Amino acid sequence: MKFLDEAKIYLQSGNGGPGCMSFRREKNIERGGPDGGNGGRGGDVIFEVVEAMNTLIDFRYKQHFKARSGSGGMGDNRSGPGGEDCIIQIPVGTQILDEDKETVLADFTESGTRVIFLKGGDGGFGNAHYKSSTNQAPRKSTPGWPGQETAVWLRLKLIADAGLVGLPNAGKSTFLAACSNAKPKIADYPFTTLHPNLGVVKAGDVDFVIADIPGLIEGAHEGIGLGDRFLGHVERTSVLLHLIDMTEDDIVKSYKTIRNELKEYGGGLDQKEEIIALNKSDALGYELAEDQAKTLEKAIGKKVHTISAVSGEGVKKILFALADRIKHRELVE
Repeated sequence: MKFLDEAKIYLQSGNGGPGCMSFRREKNIERGGPDGGNGGRGGDVIFEVVEAMNTLIDFRYKQHFKARSGSGGMGDNRSGPGGEDCIIQIPVGTQILDEDKETVLADFTESGTRVIFLKGGDGGFGNAHYKSSTNQAPRKSTPGWPGQETAVWLRLKLIADAGLVGLPNAGKSTFLAACSNAKPKIADYPFTTLHPNLGVVKAGDVDFVIADIPGLIEGAHEGIGLGDRFLGHVERTSVLLHLIDMTEDDIVKSYKTIRNELKEYGGGLDQKEEIIALNKSDALGYELAEDQAKTLEKAIGKKVHTISAVSGEGVKKILFALADRIKHRELVE
């Protein structure tokens, strides 16, 4: 299934049905009074969050959603049936944005949530509604009220406990494949990952979800390489795992590049707890790997782990560290 995390759709709730102007006409009944019923209410546009969905790809092929209008009123004081609602199913983590793509109108983070987003128009009144002691034969009815119409953006932000960040080719996809059943595309060149991947990981008695986003480059927070959209997928995480390729010429610069992008993006990403790991220790050997870790620790003043996603060295230790941070976050909240 293809992954799509952003889509524009057009919504319209149903119009109310018109009221009916009618008079009772039966044999042996003189001057039958007004009996025109009211129109039916238009259908609503409803968003429903379902757990089975994990992409917005369906909205690439269908962008227009319209609820049914209410039926007109009828004689014999019969009201028209209401219009059928339009129910739009969306994945967990979807945000509804205004046309400016900045104003958040709704944020859906729990499966099963149902929200009426646009209400249908009320039905018009039939002439029976206007009957009174002074006007016993009203010849007045009203049309239904119009529904609402708007265009919105859907933006999906994945729900995960931990997020993987790093430059392209840092080994994030290899790490995810090594510790979960996820099957991301892996190759020895940058930008192998073109869309976010999720993997369920088990560390002791703790199960948690890791999100692997495509590698970030300088200027990602401004949208270069679609980085601003990718960063949105780790906004909801409890902890970030920052992977760095220890075979890079300047690992300190690599670290600072990602940290700067997190800060400039905003959303509190640079304030999240971070575990730092130098990957590909198998390529350098134990002694050189430890030297690289000490160099980075000295430059940034933080603890640095060394791992190899290929051989599995240090992976289990990292997973337990992530699980501890996630459990601590849950206890605090």
